[in-house]
Amino acid sequence: MDSMMDKTRARRVRLLWAGTALALGAALAGCGGGGEDTGSGGTTPSPSPAPTPTPPVETLALGACEASGKGTDYQVGPGKAYTALDQVPWESLKAGDTVRIFYSSTPYKGKFLVAAQGTQTAPVRICGVRGPNNERPIIEGSGATTRSALLSAYGNTAETQDIHQTRSVIVVKALASGTYTDYPTWIQIDGLNIRAAHPSYTFTDAAGTRKNYAQFGACVWIDRGQNILIADNEISDCQMAVFSRSTDDGDFMVTKNIRIAGNYLWGHGIAGSDREHTTYTQSVGLVIEFNRYGPLRSGALGNAVKDRSAGLVVRYNRIEGGARSVDMVEAEDFPVTATALAAYRSTFVYGNQFKKNGDDGSFFHYGGDHFGAAAGANWGETLFRRGTLYFFNNTVHGTGTNVRLFQISTTLETVEAWNNVFWFDASVTSLNLRQAENDSLSTSYTPDGILNLGVNWIRSDWTDTTAWKTLKGQVNGTANLLTGSSAPFDTSSFVPNASSAIIDAGKAGPSAASAYGVNYQLDSSYTPVARTVKGAAIDLGATER
Repeated sequence: MDSMMDKTRARRVRLLWAGTALALGAALAGCGGGGEDTGSGGTTPSPSPAPTPTPPVETLALGACEASGKGTDYQVGPGKAYTALDQVPWESLKAGDTVRIFYSSTPYKGKFLVAAQGTQTAPVRICGVRGPNNERPIIEGSGATTRSALLSAYGNTAETQDIHQTRSVIVVKALASGTYTDYPTWIQIDGLNIRAAHPSYTFTDAAGTRKNYAQFGACVWIDRGQNILIADNEISDCQMAVFSRSTDDGDFMVTKNIRIAGNYLWGHGIAGSDREHTTYTQSVGLVIEFNRYGPLRSGALGNAVKDRSAGLVVRYNRIEGGARSVDMVEAEDFPVTATALAAYRSTFVYGNQFKKNGDDGSFFHYGGDHFGAAAGANWGETLFRRGTLYFFNNTVHGTGTNVRLFQISTTLETVEAWNNVFWFDASVTSLNLRQAENDSLSTSYTPDGILNLGVNWIRSDWTDTTAWKTLKGQVNGTANLLTGSSAPFDTSSFVPNASSAIIDAGKAGPSAASAYGVNYQLDSSYTPVARTVKGAAIDLGATER
């Protein structure tokens, strides 16, 4: 397995973004409060509109990996004060501290915990200083050694120590030796190549024992923490790239203001399992932007993006593969907190490039995935998103034979879709707007949701029927669709073709999304650049010609 992944890495690294590190800011937006929509399920709901969440700030300010001057500068690398990761006093990091990991031709075989409490003006930063050919320093989970002083930090019992160590290469969590309500804050991890945490790999834990990684884990596991930035990393060959966790035990257990930005994520998942995904997030105020999602591990059945958050924004990404491109379902582990927030009812997905095999599953799932609860129950359909997915200026390229674009769980969920481009290879012989919700919904709810279409371009042989089931719910606005029989964009670069119908064809969307401008796009090397409208109106899709 190691040799196969090494060969794949060699091919992938040639595709990494050239030039300097992506400039990404640490400004993160929170979510406003609000009440829960309690409309019933049998008919089309007419809920009062929830307050529009404030869009996250788009800022470009990630500088070179340098000491902040506000704390201790810990330097790790050949000839430095620390030559190995297990020598760094991770348990003692304070606001303003910087851990600078310098490039080494030999990977750093180490894993660690980050528990520090930074501040907005003095964050704690763990960053990579690139090599002579712009290489990121490699942190290798396979064969890694854990700092012995972290043993009591991972947990107060042997069981909890084992749980937290076997999950990840890097975990963000409070010190077990601290108070129960402690949590890390203002943490930035950037510029690193983090890889190789998988059940097939072993590591040495803080007690000196050789262990295998657990199946359900991630290269970076955010167990607790607020104001966390994971940026400009290459993350590969783990159970998952990034996982964030929240529970209803208190504000200290809710991961908030999490930003996953400008990373290259690939080769994750567990062969034969649909429980591990490239990213799996459960947070309040989550932004996933400027990333490149490569395919999952061969044989893995998980999704590219799996999310259970309140205040989700997915924008300006290149997302390839996965059973689903984006799976947006109910807050499983912190439903009381999530359903009390207006931001739980509004999700924004825009400016993305998507490519995947439609035979693997529906492209976009919105609602929930635990079914059969009676009305008023504290699980299942009562906790579903029950709101609106705003889906705009995305370009979708489908392969395979059978495509189902939107899977909307119930008629308490609505998708507003406009200014998108949906193209599918000639091999696709069944092109469906919706996937029937085949799970056993409670009779209190009506399946298949509501899809409202503004102007979109789609291949002309689309349908909203299937050979197996008559869909319920509604599709509105099909008269707004622009159609054609050939791709209106270059399928390699996603740039609109000259004189295609998608140029200057954009229209304004719902007022609830008016504050969310489409301000960036990815160029041919997947590097984000500013997007400027060049004609009478914005082009359809993720890229302006």
